[in-house]
Amino acid sequence: MTSTNPSQPAMFISTDALLEHWQGHRRLTRRVIERFPDDQLFSFSIGGMRTFGELANELLGMAGPMAHGLATLEWGGYAPPKASSKEEILRLWDEGTTKIAEFWAQIPATRFQETLTSFGQYSGPGHWQILYIVDNEVHHRGQGYVYLRALGVEPPPFWER
Repeated sequence: MTSTNPSQPAMFISTDALLEHWQGHRRLTRRVIERFPDDQLFSFSIGGMRTFGELANELLGMAGPMAHGLATLEWGGYAPPKASSKEEILRLWDEGTTKIAEFWAQIPATRFQETLTSFGQYSGPGHWQILYIVDNEVHHRGQGYVYLRALGVEPPPFWER
C-alpha cells in the first residue's frame, strides 16, 4: 500500500516495534557485560581501544538520556553516574532500561519524523537518533565480543536478543 499523502512518509515499523528492537539489543549487551570477568572489565583492552567498562559507561550515558531528550527535548536532564564495577554497570543498565521505557511512553509519535539536534551536536530525525544509539551499541558490543574471545570466554549468541 502506498501513501496517498506525499508529505507524510509511510511508516515501516511501529514505535512499539522499534522500542522492542532496541530493548532486544540492550538485553544482549547486558549478557555480554555479565560474562565479562570482573577483574578485566576496566583493565583489558586490545590495540589501544578503550576497556569494555569504559564502553559500557558510554552506552549508559547515551541511551537513557536519548530517550529522555526525545520525550522532553531537554538534552541534559537525565544522566546516569559513571560506574566503576560490573555490579554497578548492571544496576545502572537495568535502571536505564526502565527509564527508556518510561520516557518512550512520553515521546509523541510525530517526534520520530522531526529533525532534532541532540546533545547539541547530532542532527537528524528522531528515528535516526534512536538508530544511531542502537548502531553505537552494536559496534561497542562487537568490541566486547572480541575482548571476551581474547580472554577465552564464550560470548552469548548474537542472534538471541
